[in-house]
Amino acid sequence: MHVERTFTVSRSTEDVFDYLSDFENTNEWDPGTVETRRTSGDGGIGTTYSNRSSFAGREVELTYTTIGYDRPTFFSARGTNPQSTATDSMTFTRDGDRTQIHYRADFQFRGIVKYLAPLVLRRKLDALADETIEHIRTSLERGDTAA
Repeated sequence: MHVERTFTVSRSTEDVFDYLSDFENTNEWDPGTVETRRTSGDGGIGTTYSNRSSFAGREVELTYTTIGYDRPTFFSARGTNPQSTATDSMTFTRDGDRTQIHYRADFQFRGIVKYLAPLVLRRKLDALADETIEHIRTSLERGDTAA
């Protein structure tokens, strides 16, 4: 199960990549994130993050690992826990002085949730993806990000 969105922001590709690839910044742009903190690494491949998120009325913890890092065009991180795996992937394309972002989040659930997720969670995931994009856009365009 996945969600995808493509949108453009008025920031350079390098700024956008630097901001979004620092996964601790999910504290600012991911509406489901309660807290993310780096637990090891320098931000590149293999860097790990502890993430606590709230979704569908539940709080979950995931350990994210950076699995794709090609500055300034691609970033990907995979979060796992016993019940699920979430993979966030972002591709960045220069569009003049703007940046087009292609965001994709893939979700794999285990146990009974694997069968219920497409029926129960599809609308919630779509709404969360829309809200996430708005938060990313707002964070990047307000101009006071670390990017």
